[in-house]
Amino acid sequence: MSNYIEYNDTIAFHPGYYIKEIIDESGLTQEDFAKRLDTTPKNLSLLIRGEQSLSIDIAMKLSRMIGTSVTYWLNLQNAYDALIAEFKSEEELAQERKVFEYFDYKYFRENFGLPDLPRKKDEQIKRVREFLNVATLSVFKKRDMAVSFRSANEKLTEASTVKANVMVQIATNKTLKTDVPKFNKKRFEEAADYALSLTREHEEFYPLIKKAFLDAGVMFVILPNISGSKTNGATKKVGDNIMLMVNDRRLNADSFWFTLFHEIGHIINGDYGISFEKETGEQEDAADRYAEDKLIPPDKYQEFLKNKKYDLQSIMTFANQIERDPGIVLGRLQKDGIVGFDDWTMKPLRHKYKVKTAN
Repeated sequence: MSNYIEYNDTIAFHPGYYIKEIIDESGLTQEDFAKRLDTTPKNLSLLIRGEQSLSIDIAMKLSRMIGTSVTYWLNLQNAYDALIAEFKSEEELAQERKVFEYFDYKYFRENFGLPDLPRKKDEQIKRVREFLNVATLSVFKKRDMAVSFRSANEKLTEASTVKANVMVQIATNKTLKTDVPKFNKKRFEEAADYALSLTREHEEFYPLIKKAFLDAGVMFVILPNISGSKTNGATKKVGDNIMLMVNDRRLNADSFWFTLFHEIGHIINGDYGISFEKETGEQEDAADRYAEDKLIPPDKYQEFLKNKKYDLQSIMTFANQIERDPGIVLGRLQKDGIVGFDDWTMKPLRHKYKVKTAN
């Protein structure tokens, strides 16, 4: 580190710069000067090179030895530190600009009420930073910044990492701002069973589930998807509470409910983190089994398969018997390769929910 710094036509000198001038003018060696100052030659050398900040103790000793005030020396250090901080802040902003390229400010403006700031990129960054409640957007480049990445896929891009972390951060901040009781696993399991009774409530299910989960200590958040996040959902412990987030990318009846109960499965199993597309592993398999068995009781599903009737009416009849949205049954049959994804006769069963995701 230098004992002076130049930035934006401003120059600030480290106190060591002035100490060296004093030593040179005194005719003393650094070792002799150090002895008179009651410090070590090494400590003095570090100060002169600007590699160590001036302590109050050394400032006091200099003031006594030379006849200056303590404030004089501390002000020199403060001025130097302030310019260093300004320089580092500009460097950090340059890094933030690169991270911000992964986003469309429109996402934050339209979904979360941030002001319209056309062509004011640095001001947009400032607003997003404050909205997300972080010191720098660069923190989102870190895997596991917000919560564990269950995926061991090293091919996950920096852009996807940043976007996934930001979505978790938004959901976490919502949880922190909400009065949520302590997590109660038994009550949450009951709330999950209650959610199953709402799969055919296409208009009102979200607020009802949200309240039931909230009463069990779980903040349920559906967020507008950030394109390229590659996330399906996430869970995170927030103090004594749990955050459960899914995005609105998967709002078809089958995929929405499967994603939701997949994340519920992670909570039941005490396994928190982000679920990405095409993940594998024991934790994911366990959450998948939980979702499959809760959405369609396995014994009843096997009985249905024995009849080998997979036409529109048969699927609707079976869905009514188990009190589920028929789109859930269709999705399971498609996943199991029994019904084709391109079977146009099943179109009446495909339903996409519309929910108010951001507030």
